[in-house]
Amino acid sequence: MSFFEFIKTSFWHVAPILLVGVFALAIIIERSRALFMVYPIRDSRGFFDKLTELVISGKLGDALGFCDRFQGKPAARVVKQALLRAHQPEGLIEHGLQIAVGDVTQIIQRRTSFLATIANVATLLGLFGTIAGLIASFEAVGHADPQQKSALLAAGISQAMNATMLGLGVAIPCMIAYSFLINRTNRLIAEVDQSAVKIIDILKQRYYAAESEVAEVPANVVEMPQVAQIPRRSA
Repeated sequence: MSFFEFIKTSFWHVAPILLVGVFALAIIIERSRALFMVYPIRDSRGFFDKLTELVISGKLGDALGFCDRFQGKPAARVVKQALLRAHQPEGLIEHGLQIAVGDVTQIIQRRTSFLATIANVATLLGLFGTIAGLIASFEAVGHADPQQKSALLAAGISQAMNATMLGLGVAIPCMIAYSFLINRTNRLIAEVDQSAVKIIDILKQRYYAAESEVAEVPANVVEMPQVAQIPRRSA
């Protein structure tokens, strides 16, 4: 029995496996696009160099507008939340960063773990189809003529093995895609954590730069002229 004949004759055993395969394909396409194209900042070094320049010079409004140009980027979203709290104490800034990092981490991890579940489900559905095919073939052999038993048994075993093959054919690509995507997910989360550390450092540089400017003594202070002493008249 060919594979296409198996799909045609055992559609109700095949349909659940094909359905989870379609879901897996949709998740792989959507997550690959998000993790490799939408979420990363292409020039991360240039982004933070420009941000440092704006923040140190006190242009927080321009820095916020610069972050708005990177819509959909988790790192830019975390940086923007820190800039919105720049006038608050350091503890509140760090607390806001923890909330922002937690939110974007959930966005980055969204739906990727479903691929591992789909791989397990596809394997189990394939085994279910195998067992169902073997049961049907043995029942048919039990009521068949002796001359037809070998042909029916071979056809039933072929149908059962095709179910296993289809289940593994869905599960193996899912596990491979899951490994690549989870690796990319962990890398993006590490970049977001690093972005939070960088923006804290930039805000501290701005704070201490402002303090040092206030503490400087003006260099153009005019010295008071000394008063000439009048010599005493001798008696």
